[in-house]
Amino acid sequence: MSRLLFASLYLVLCLGYVAATGSSSNGNHLPTGLGGPGVNLNERFFDQVRALIKRRLQEKGLAGKSQQEQQEQQELPIPMADDALALQNQRSYDNVPIPAASVPTPVLVENWPTEQHSFGQVTAVAVDPQGNPVVFHRAERYWDVNTFNESNIYYLIEYGPIKEKTIYVLDAKTGTIKSGWGSSMFYMPHGMTIDGHGNYWITDVAMHQAFKFKPFSTKPLLTIGKRFRPGSSVKHLCKPTSIAVATTGEFFIADGYCNSRILKFNAAGKLLRTIPQPPEFLSLQVPHAITLLEHLDLLCIADRENMRVVCPKAGLISSHGEGEPAATIQEPDLGRVFGVASYGDIVFAVNGPTSMLPVRGFTIDPRSEAIIGHWGEFKNPHSMAVSVNGSALYVTEIGTNHQTNRVWKYVLA
Repeated sequence: MSRLLFASLYLVLCLGYVAATGSSSNGNHLPTGLGGPGVNLNERFFDQVRALIKRRLQEKGLAGKSQQEQQEQQELPIPMADDALALQNQRSYDNVPIPAASVPTPVLVENWPTEQHSFGQVTAVAVDPQGNPVVFHRAERYWDVNTFNESNIYYLIEYGPIKEKTIYVLDAKTGTIKSGWGSSMFYMPHGMTIDGHGNYWITDVAMHQAFKFKPFSTKPLLTIGKRFRPGSSVKHLCKPTSIAVATTGEFFIADGYCNSRILKFNAAGKLLRTIPQPPEFLSLQVPHAITLLEHLDLLCIADRENMRVVCPKAGLISSHGEGEPAATIQEPDLGRVFGVASYGDIVFAVNGPTSMLPVRGFTIDPRSEAIIGHWGEFKNPHSMAVSVNGSALYVTEIGTNHQTNRVWKYVLA
């Protein structure tokens, strides 16, 4: 059955539910449980829905087929190249769950790191090509109500950049510090990604810029955005949050707190695409983190204030499918999503404090648009990353002291 048919039937069900129960507004983002007080769905409505489903199936030629007809359909000739490409893009959204045996479960590594660190707010973690976790922290800086004015201008420019090292490379086995850099460079660190060549991609929400650096370099190879000048034009950023880099060299910037958009660039920094763009029906509200699933040609977004993960087409393999409805994962227990990280064809995610919901990790299958696992227990997680060989997962938390500003390690078993 096509996604359009599912959407149509879902809309009919929702309308029927409202008609049967009456509309109510309780100020709660979570849906009222079915079977609770006031729920009285009448049988006639469901008879009409069943009839509609049967009629749609017959129109699609999916009902009433004999076993022989189904077998003959499976033996149709292999499609030509153009058709194969279309099928490849279509299969990205096939409602086929990943077998449970192939999905790793994050298991916490106790007593890691082996020594206590005195980090500031650890806003990002990445993993370098050698498998070392790398953290990006704010040292003595904190983001509070006095950090920006109503026009998103950073108030504390006169204090200069953070004088301490803001980037630390850790040992994967022990978590001890191996090296550090990034002193007197950044004002309010936020996102960090390390690509396959070891380049550091960094966002600074105070400077309203995104950078590409060689390790331990003080001069960026590439800069996107205007220094301390927030804006919504294609040449400006406003509090950018995260970067994802493809093996093709193309990269995506989550332009994050103000503009709620994703910008796609080629390797040289030329803008290729804005997500969303008309007629794309996708509304983002603080895209806080992004990750690529290149095999599926998907870009998965932690759409924080919409309390969901959405995965539009990345357009790395082909532009076919760009602008089509994004795979959407939105369930009552997901809450505000702060971090996402890809592992093969699945996505790991962490939520942050959201009403009374538990703060924890999630394992997501974007193809079936479902949460397939829960793990971990946190207080205020902010970012996450998976190691290059897929053996480890790291999660950072931000707080008010060195005990709450930390990084956790999980093995993927």
